Amino acid sequence: MANTYVNAKKDLTSTAATTLYTCATATTAIVKSIIVSEDSGNADTITVTITDSDSAVFSLFKVKAVGANTTVELLTAPLVVQESEVLKVTAATADRLHVVASILEVT
Repeated sequence: MANTYVNAKKDLTSTAATTLYTCATATTAIVKSIIVSEDSGNADTITVTITDSDSAVFSLFKVKAVGANTTVELLTAPLVVQESEVLKVTAATADRLHVVASILEVT
């Protein structure tokens, strides 16, 4: 079993659902942190979903508020992501939010 620490980063330049992280084949990922930073001086919201291997979409955070010029830690406990599952993030407004996830991949 190998452990690899990685991070996934996105500048949300559109309001489309954006893939933040996809769990690789034969891997389980433990997401330790998802940090969202608002850098435009305007409050905004973010939605975070996870899509399973059957393409079913589950909401993790629905229209979560992020204050102007603030940083928010979304997770209060680790999140397990299984093989082929996808974390997606969607900003309400383009060019306001940055997202960074800290992840431990176990293969």
